[in-house]
Amino acid sequence: MRVLVTGGAGFIGSHSVEALLAEGHEPVVIDDLSTGHARNLTPGVRLIRASILDARALAEAIAGCETVLHLAAIVSVPLSLERPLDCHAVNATGSLQVLEAAHRAGVRRVVQASSAAVYGEVEPPIGEFAPLVPLSPYGLQKRMAEEYGRLYGLHHGLEVISLRYFNVYGPRQDPRSPYSGVLSRFADALARGEPTVIFGDGQQTRDFVFVGDVARANLLALTAPGSFAGEAFNLGAGRAISVLEAHAAIRAAVARESDTARPGGAPAHLPLRHEPARSGDIRHSLARVDAARERLGWQARVPFGEGISRTVHHAIGTPVDPASGTRD
Repeated sequence: MRVLVTGGAGFIGSHSVEALLAEGHEPVVIDDLSTGHARNLTPGVRLIRASILDARALAEAIAGCETVLHLAAIVSVPLSLERPLDCHAVNATGSLQVLEAAHRAGVRRVVQASSAAVYGEVEPPIGEFAPLVPLSPYGLQKRMAEEYGRLYGLHHGLEVISLRYFNVYGPRQDPRSPYSGVLSRFADALARGEPTVIFGDGQQTRDFVFVGDVARANLLALTAPGSFAGEAFNLGAGRAISVLEAHAAIRAAVARESDTARPGGAPAHLPLRHEPARSGDIRHSLARVDAARERLGWQARVPFGEGISRTVHHAIGTPVDPASGTRD
């Protein structure tokens, strides 16, 4: 089937495009390349360089598509606090625009990226029926997108599935971007031989899920049999890992990878600096993933250690672009 992927040149988007191609589908990408990169896309994939706020470009991109994978967003809690209007325009209004375009084009199903941020500070493990009390504009904007999806199902019969991503990590996550996750920043800094920074004491825990597993969940949600009306599913690995534990795992992987590439050249211990915890960050996060397993047939497959090894291998093995200072 032909699938529109918004934000398809980004981190999760490009992995999802690859998963679609591997199953014989035809992805069409709309991306303004504000954080994504055309080089992330397999040659031959149609790319429309435009924002989802551009109604004409969106209508052109969605024409002839049976389903939509909506990933375009400003994915940053701190940025949503600093620039709430800009983030609302993309995350809330942009999502509404995608749903309206899908409705007008006769699309059957929309799978949209939501976030664990919709929950706020909830006692883990967190199930889908936990209270939704977001602590940041970003979390609120994702909750609004979910509610718009429910309403489009109620009033227009559009099938909308919201996937609440927990902490996604893996290759191609731009460490220099303000949207980037903590693991990509750790991997890049240690690969460069630079000090690393942890916000808070490092005892906060997260549910880290590998990007390949998330791309597979996106594909399953697009193709799952049956009818879905405004349903939401958690996507996590189901394991809580502290930030300090994650940092130690990445440091060990960098040492192994560096020694393999340059025997005897493993990096010496690098300083680790703690800075004050950031506003809007939660203390602990852990997903219950029973619903995704039962309804979508999905669960995470990539163990944390293997995912870290793949992430570090990419960080060390990918040249840095001298123009931007970032890796492919």
